[in-house]
Amino acid sequence: MVTVTTVLAVLGAYLLGAIPTSVWIGKAVYGIDIREHGSGNAGASNTFRILGVKAGIPVLVFDLFKGFLAVKIVGLFHMFIPGTTAYINFQIILGAAAVLGHVFPIYVGFKGGKGVATLMGLVLAIHTPSALIAAGIFVVMLLLSKYVSLSSMIAGLSFPVMLIGIFQETVNSLIIFSIVISIALLFTHQQNIERLLKREESKANLFRRRRKRNL
Repeated sequence: MVTVTTVLAVLGAYLLGAIPTSVWIGKAVYGIDIREHGSGNAGASNTFRILGVKAGIPVLVFDLFKGFLAVKIVGLFHMFIPGTTAYINFQIILGAAAVLGHVFPIYVGFKGGKGVATLMGLVLAIHTPSALIAAGIFVVMLLLSKYVSLSSMIAGLSFPVMLIGIFQETVNSLIIFSIVISIALLFTHQQNIERLLKREESKANLFRRRRKRNL
């Protein structure tokens, strides 16, 4: 049932997701707008690429937290019973609002990131086992390839596979959502895919100090 309170909750989830972590850290600590460098995206991937691990880790963690906390707003509503379809559906709506906020943040002119970390946060809150495995896949792929974009896509594609094949999820809305976000990840990473095929994709600056000449 749609009420003023539920609408406000969705709006709150959007505003939470819209917090531009990488932009604010980039400007406050390094004196740059992360969106003017690298891929031009305001997310953890570009932060790792341009500013390195010291900036990338806090951005990644906070962006994860945004999606996770947005989904947990459902706990404030006693009308939704945990484990029910209605409960899961509202979780998905709240998480989607947070991701939308990350991609189109109202605080910095609606120019944000691709929402991968925030998406991982909401998945962690909705289906923790699948999210943890996907996170593990992401880390392994990142260490092996150094490509954040490739690691993100593979981890995202693994989510519906695990949900359906391993955990045998029966809630249709969650299954559909998992497939949609996997396809969406491929769509939002089209330019990355092209650069990967041309071997022009930048690798993440994981273990090197940021150098001004890279900016």
